[in-house]
Amino acid sequence: METTLSAAACRDTMSGMVDRSAWPLACVLATALAVACGGGSNGNNSGSDAGGDDSAPDASGPAVRVVTHSAVTYQHYTSIQAAVDAAAQGDFILIDVGTYDEQVAITTPGLHVRGMDRNGVVLDGQHQVGDGILVSKTDGVIIENLTVHDFDRAGRDGDHGNQIWWNGGDGSGQIGLHGWSGSYLTAYSTDLLGGYGIFISNSVSGSLDQVYASGFNDAGLYVGACRDCQAVISHALVENNALGYSGTNAGGHLVIRDSVFQNNSNGIAPNSLANDDLPPPQDGSCDSGQNTSPTPMFSSTQFDRCTIFQNNTVTNNGNFTTPADSTTASVPWGNGFILLGTYADVLDSNTITNNPSSGVLGTENPDPFPPTSQTVYFQLSGNQIKNNNFSGNATNPDPNAADIVLVGGSFGTQQSTNNCASGNTLGKTVPANLEGAWNCSNATTPNPGSAGVSYVLSLQT
Repeated sequence: METTLSAAACRDTMSGMVDRSAWPLACVLATALAVACGGGSNGNNSGSDAGGDDSAPDASGPAVRVVTHSAVTYQHYTSIQAAVDAAAQGDFILIDVGTYDEQVAITTPGLHVRGMDRNGVVLDGQHQVGDGILVSKTDGVIIENLTVHDFDRAGRDGDHGNQIWWNGGDGSGQIGLHGWSGSYLTAYSTDLLGGYGIFISNSVSGSLDQVYASGFNDAGLYVGACRDCQAVISHALVENNALGYSGTNAGGHLVIRDSVFQNNSNGIAPNSLANDDLPPPQDGSCDSGQNTSPTPMFSSTQFDRCTIFQNNTVTNNGNFTTPADSTTASVPWGNGFILLGTYADVLDSNTITNNPSSGVLGTENPDPFPPTSQTVYFQLSGNQIKNNNFSGNATNPDPNAADIVLVGGSFGTQQSTNNCASGNTLGKTVPANLEGAWNCSNATTPNPGSAGVSYVLSLQT
């Protein structure tokens, strides 16, 4: 039935029903919405089970649209897409427990899509080519408390394969989506063709909290194409992906914190690329929104940075059994953090353990490589590595394997300068004595040099 449950209709439905467990789920939420939006008791509690006021709640506020496969007598939809298509801005889509074999496309702003059980509300792609939930250039959409799995790409490097995607204009170089939020979400793939778990592109002003992603041939979590992303990711568990987190050309005010990245091929991979998710670079400085250069310069270690990776556990990222697309297969493997041509990022108070190649590998990134006339020579510059706890990393027998490996100064402007490290608990570094010559108390620091170049190249095979 393609009809709406308003707060007023719920009041009639629930009249005389003392047992709240018998109330339709939509009515519970609609009544709460009515109070939150100005209906109800105006602060006077009469003790009524229906909200404490005899007047009808305002029916002009957000509607609640219930999706269920159950045989119920109250108004409902049998598919998520039907409810979304009928919804107006600000409506709630409340999804009952069940498996939904459908793709969902959202183009109405301000929708709040919520499952009633994270593990029990499941969008099953059945390994068909497509995207699970796609929010296209649509502001303010919230998605919560559900699972999406096994929506596939059209081949290893093909389109689609995104389980949940806030898309503000992929490939456009423009920000086309303002305001996004996801929490208590699970995304996974059980074959080789899942591309991304939760994918945010060309979008700003958002957050992810309490999310899980596993089994993707590119990245479990991805944020890209936002010079000043204005985003926070927290309390994520990300495992068994080619890259746990990937952030192509994503910087500015961006925080990834209090999360676990484990058993991926690489754990956390902010990166600058020239021909994907424009505009480059990945620039973590607080004024990145004003930057117009793909290769910015930082004249000192002393400036404000706002892309921060903080209080994460990054462990056992050397998994050769993950799926991989052609891009991620070319990335040096086995690193907790891999910083590819990054600028002005902060790695602060993370626990970085048992990553076989290195705890942190940072390198300049000529793209494309080998160099051509079109190559952009992204430097490794202005990054700050502080107060992290390293242990058990760099079991690779190569002499350049270390807790921290920095490489730069060989290509382009040769300005992979003003990176620094301080206050870390760590062992070997490349270059040696990193917390001496490259200490964050120093006003400037030099290029780290090319000693680790052969090591970086060996990790790509």
